[in-house]
Amino acid sequence: MGVIKSAIGDVIITFMWVFCASTLGPITSIIKTMFGVEGLIFNLFITVCLVSVLLFIFNFIAEALGGASFNPTLFAAFSAAGIHKESLFSVSIRLPAQAAGAAGGALAINELMPVQYKHMLRGPSLKVDMHSGAIAEGVLTFAVTFLALFIILRGPKSSLLKNWLLAASTVMLVVAGSGYTGPSMNPVNAFGWAYVNNRHNTWEHLYVYWISPFVGTILSASLYGLIFPPPVKQKRA
Repeated sequence: MGVIKSAIGDVIITFMWVFCASTLGPITSIIKTMFGVEGLIFNLFITVCLVSVLLFIFNFIAEALGGASFNPTLFAAFSAAGIHKESLFSVSIRLPAQAAGAAGGALAINELMPVQYKHMLRGPSLKVDMHSGAIAEGVLTFAVTFLALFIILRGPKSSLLKNWLLAASTVMLVVAGSGYTGPSMNPVNAFGWAYVNNRHNTWEHLYVYWISPFVGTILSASLYGLIFPPPVKQKRA
């Protein structure tokens, strides 16, 4: 019953995350127009602020839903780093639930987004050859996983500052990978948009947006676990 409850929470929060994250581009554009300011730096600053607020809100939602998650690579990251192991049975239920939530969120925002902003709903897409894209997505996921683990586990105590650092790291890596894969660094987010565009059942999608991110995540978390091993629990006499 606990796994089913977690899966339901995953469906809800993944739906909400894909829906809300897809509005970042249009909202940034509206704010930019409102202030009459142009330039990449301003755009990045606004986007980081928005992502930081989203992360802060979604942390509360995740806790309210009993530890819900919208990124399946977190299961692999925490397990490889020796922090928390999710059972294979639990993952086999929660991962499809997240994928369903992502597809629902992408379909919903695609229908509800005003026409003038629909061109911003592109989702992750491969812009280089398949092998280069797979390497890029793996490297980017490796980087974001290591940074996320470090910030969450060893970063500042302030949740606001943690969210800001997580947001800034993520946005910078998205910009760095924009000419390669989008990028996604989250398999279910990529699946949601691939489903909308009927590309979810291709080898290219599986290889670039599923296999590579999980490989990158496991390697990154394993390295993190070697550098910062979890404390050994003392057995009571």
